[in-house]
Amino acid sequence: MMRELADNILDIAQNSISAGASLTTIQVLISHEKNLVTLVFEDDGCGMPPEFVRAVTEPFTTTRKTRRVGLGLPLLRMTADMTGGSFSIESEVGKGTRVCVSFGLDHIDRPPLGDVSGAWFTLVFMNPELDFLLIYEVDGRRFEFDTRVIRETVAPLSLNEPEIAAWIRECISQEISQLHGGTFQ
Repeated sequence: MMRELADNILDIAQNSISAGASLTTIQVLISHEKNLVTLVFEDDGCGMPPEFVRAVTEPFTTTRKTRRVGLGLPLLRMTADMTGGSFSIESEVGKGTRVCVSFGLDHIDRPPLGDVSGAWFTLVFMNPELDFLLIYEVDGRRFEFDTRVIRETVAPLSLNEPEIAAWIRECISQEISQLHGGTFQ
């Protein structure tokens, strides 16, 4: 099991990148009223056939050629189930994939959020040619970070230029912190 949900964000986003996605949307939705933390991933990658979608939450299902064990989604699903949450995956060949997983917010077995802003920064910095729409919401207060808008604003510079990258890191970190009232969970 991954120690933090931020690790799961990186893992599932890497699946989208490996599937050839040019746009990946990642949402972290926190609702104290519903007592849920929900992660939603949507991409425009190659998608998966129905038989693979049915098998993808089994521990030994993977598309990787370097190893035969894929544990990210099976462990994520198990953690969601243990915390009273839910897990769903939808995919269509040629159109992309959507994964939605929720966890009981105050459940003792829920992994901590971890460094979500650092995970998002890493995705943008390491993949400056790809597009990410990052959405973080706490009790209806929302922050969106869209690399398409940032890229258009800073063109012709790359998103991983030192000055741009430093601004991106600070922006994401500050906005998430503000949603938590200046403190991070």
